[in-house]
Parts: sequence; C-alpha cells; structure tokens
Amino acid sequence: GYADLKEPFSGMFNQGMVLHETYRDNDGTWLLPEEVESQGGATIRVASGQPVRVGRSEKMSKSKKNVVDPEAIIAAYGADTARFFMMSDSPPDRDLEWTTGGVDGAWRFLNRVWRLVTEPAVPPVAVGEPLPNQLSDAALALRKAAHKALAAVTQDLDRFHLNAAVAQIRTLANTIADVKDAQAGEAGLAWAMREALETLVQTVGPMAPHLGEEAWAELGHSTLLADQPWPEADPALVVDDTVTVAVQVNGKTRGTIDLKRDCAKDEAETAALALAAVQRQLDGKAPRKVIVVPNRIVNVVA
Repeated sequence: GYADLKEPFSGMFNQGMVLHETYRDNDGTWLLPEEVESQGGATIRVASGQPVRVGRSEKMSKSKKNVVDPEAIIAAYGADTARFFMMSDSPPDRDLEWTTGGVDGAWRFLNRVWRLVTEPAVPPVAVGEPLPNQLSDAALALRKAAHKALAAVTQDLDRFHLNAAVAQIRTLANTIADVKDAQAGEAGLAWAMREALETLVQTVGPMAPHLGEEAWAELGHSTLLADQPWPEADPALVVDDTVTVAVQVNGKTRGTIDLKRDCAKDEAETAALALAAVQRQLDGKAPRKVIVVPNRIVNVVA
C-alpha cells in the first residue's frame, strides 16, 4: 500500500442510494417534487394545473430534479424524523425510496413515543427505586417485552440491520401502549413501566437523539442520555417460558401444542396424543412409538 499503517476498520459497508419519483411536464421539463401535487388521483403542476408525467423512482440527482431539500424536511418535521425514516424504511445496504407517506409515518411514531413518556397509562416509580419482590403477570410480561426488545435491538445494531432494530422498537412501543390505567394497582407494574419506558427511550435515542434527550429528562434524569452506558438485557427475561412444538404423525405435521420450556417428555407426549387431529389419525389404536425432540417436535408413529 501507499501508507505504512493499519486502518482501524475490518471492512467497508456500502450504503444504498436514496431514490425518488421523477416528474416532467408536457414539454419535457424536469420538475422538483414541491412543484407538483396529487389532485383527484392525478399528478399536476402546481403553477399551471397541467398534468405531469410521473416517472419511475431513480437515484436522486440535480439534473432530474428528483431531490428533497433537507432544510425543508427539517423545518416541517425536525431532524429526528428525517434520521428515523432513513433508518426505518429499508436495510442500509439497499436503495431507499423517499416518500412523503414514509416521513409522515416516522413523525407520527416519534410523537407517539413522546406521548407514552409524558402520558403513561401507569405512572412509573421514581428514578432509582429498587425492584419489588412481587410482580404481577402483567408486570412480568412488560419486563420480558422490554428485555426481548433490548436484546434484539442490540443484535440488530451490531449487524447494521437498522430497519429491523426500528421494528423491534415499534413492537415495544405497542406493548407499552397496551397497558391500561385500570392496571395501575398491580404489583410491580409501575416499576416495570419505568424500566420499559427507559428501554424505549434508550433504544430510540441513537436514531432520534433530540427526542431521546428530552424524553430522558422527562423521565426524571438529570444526566444526559448520551452519557449513559448502553443497557444490557437480562438473559433470563429474554427466553420464553413456553415453546410452540410441532406435532407430527408419521412425519407429517398435524398441529402444534404450547408447552413449558424443557418440560418432561411424558408431558409432551400426553399433550400431543390429546390433539384431535392426532386421535383421528390413530383411529382408536395405540401409537407404535412417540419420539419427543425437546422444545421442537413430537412425532407420533402410527
């Protein structure tokens, strides 16, 4: 090489291109996106009301004018929305099609995160409160959802699967939103709510840093979110207590059963043989053999 040094990188990651529809008027003049609008199912030029030819989505370029002004997007939606949409809509190594609908969706979600933090159905405990000894089923379920989301987001970020990480964040937000105010008195739910909200804010923070800092302060913290270490998921809360197991008869799947993880083989066998589809296949006869692969498959040999 030309330089006698070792670069601090293990490889190069190539990002995809940003695409946008192209627009031309009747005389072939290229038009900017802000020069056209949809009206009654047709795309027209704002200045003249004349119909516009809509071309395929292509790489943004000044020559074809299919570009979006970042300053206009930031003025209308904020920088966080622009960042979040860019990360959420497509894998970073593939092309991204810029759409107004996609930007609107990102903006609505970030507003939803803010509402979850500022208007929680169950007010969270104060910062630093210890984990209570008793947790209701709802509190435990919320804790598990938070830790599963955290584990998945961490893995997705390490792999540059940014859109997959966003999907996990959305799932966690949905779970938090499902908690009802009528559950406020349940054991440990207020503590679990704080943990879930903090996890939501910490995971969304790298993608929407301005919202992240405001939400972190809203949750009662006096330090910057950017100075916090990345949280770690509890492995015990990431693993499901139950597993869905396929039930086969002579190698052909006839249904599924939900079992406790690592349950006894005779328990799995009993549940499998109780399936109506299995009983029809056996037709009153005893099975010749039942093969149990723990947490995966029960195969009944008729």
